[in-house]
Amino acid sequence: MDNLDRQLFYYSGRLKEEVGVETKYLVSICTTIYNELKQLSIEDLREIETASPVGLELRIEELTAFNMMMDRVNKHLSQYPEIVRSQVIVQNYVAFVYLKDNCFDVTKKVMPSGTLTRRICQFLLNNPVRAFRNAIAHGNWQYTNDYSGIKYYAHKGESKPNVETLGMSEFTVGNSELEFWQALSRATAYTIYSYIIEIEKDCKI
Repeated sequence: MDNLDRQLFYYSGRLKEEVGVETKYLVSICTTIYNELKQLSIEDLREIETASPVGLELRIEELTAFNMMMDRVNKHLSQYPEIVRSQVIVQNYVAFVYLKDNCFDVTKKVMPSGTLTRRICQFLLNNPVRAFRNAIAHGNWQYTNDYSGIKYYAHKGESKPNVETLGMSEFTVGNSELEFWQALSRATAYTIYSYIIEIEKDCKI
């Protein structure tokens, strides 16, 4: 978890201000998540594991392949705008669509109230991340004119209004904030899945 802890520590300011993470956790976000998962019963862990028919090892495989793609593009292909634009689409799909129902929803449900893990899942499920995810899933997004962020369109409130009679609200997320959302999403999911896979090998959950 040390490497993931270091990656998220880079976003300490946003973790404090946007997620409400206490200073004592900032150097060990993923380690704390890992340790909090130890509080869960085998039944709770199985609920996370079986939230999707896709096995967790296959999901870890996808996240690993995604990280390898990111490294390759950033090191060798970032000078090609068309490649970077494709990378952005994959980043947002993996971080916000692929992981939402099958990781954050179910983990939030089974984690005890007050845990850091539950708060992070709640952050990733609430607005503005929620509205952005819906915009990505439904194709309601575009780059800002200067490519400093993404403009997206979403309905206000929890219930979806009648699209024919009510318009959508416009929002903008800057690249630095979006990178934070993505990093937190991927690191949290990787930690959760890795822990359950380890326990499964030891205890056959």
